[in-house]
Amino acid sequence: MDSLAGKVAIITGAASGIGRATALSLAARGTSILVADINADAAKTVAGEIETAGGDAIAQPCDITCDNAFEALKDKALDRFGRVDIVMNNAGGLTRGLPEHVPLDEWRRVLDVNLLSVVRSNLAFLPLLIAQGSGHIVNTASFAGLMTYAFDRLAYSASKAAVVQISEGLALYLRPKGIGVTVLCPGPVKTNIMASLRTFGPPTDTRGPGPAFDLMEPAEVGEQVADAILANSFMLPTHAQIRDHLIDRAGDWDGFIDRQIADPHIVARAADA
Repeated sequence: MDSLAGKVAIITGAASGIGRATALSLAARGTSILVADINADAAKTVAGEIETAGGDAIAQPCDITCDNAFEALKDKALDRFGRVDIVMNNAGGLTRGLPEHVPLDEWRRVLDVNLLSVVRSNLAFLPLLIAQGSGHIVNTASFAGLMTYAFDRLAYSASKAAVVQISEGLALYLRPKGIGVTVLCPGPVKTNIMASLRTFGPPTDTRGPGPAFDLMEPAEVGEQVADAILANSFMLPTHAQIRDHLIDRAGDWDGFIDRQIADPHIVARAADA
């Protein structure tokens, strides 16, 4: 995409964290924003921030688990702005518990929020983007979808690994049609995803990807996303050093798992929770 000025972006989960930061970054570069979030009041606040700064934005309450949610977002954007150029599937949910304690219904919920929402988005927006022969899709995955460092968030990790695979397939399909695809894989970033956390079974230690990965501010990630859209970059990890970990794993997968078992990076102990 040569320029973000005059473009229209729809961002889910845009009322806070990475979604909000990306909305602000794109708006500062001249993009009109549809701020979509299940928290209607917070979405209105972000849209107001953009407008106060001189940008163009509207808010739309959105439950991404509803089958018609993305059709409604598309209709709202077309009615207000007349076009759609960027779709960022950013909203997500998290659950926590040992594998034997997380019930099947909770697996269904997490996959519905994190994975099937992307499918719903594709069904709504791909025909539009393909017809116009331009656009860009951003799917938010996670470090947890690239490598395993914890065992108490398996539903989340599985859903994010699937988002990476869907995104790669979309890139193969859509790039020849003039449509870019970026998969955002955040490491430690200050967001409020823990507000939606559901827990099952006994407390567990919180494991992170490693001490090399500092906690980032959402604003920095928002700028990374804007730059990736302009550069038509596919893989966007928030911390570039993740590549070394992935190379290490690919070179000796059993050894990588053994090291994760022997020397996990504990962010917080269960006893301190």
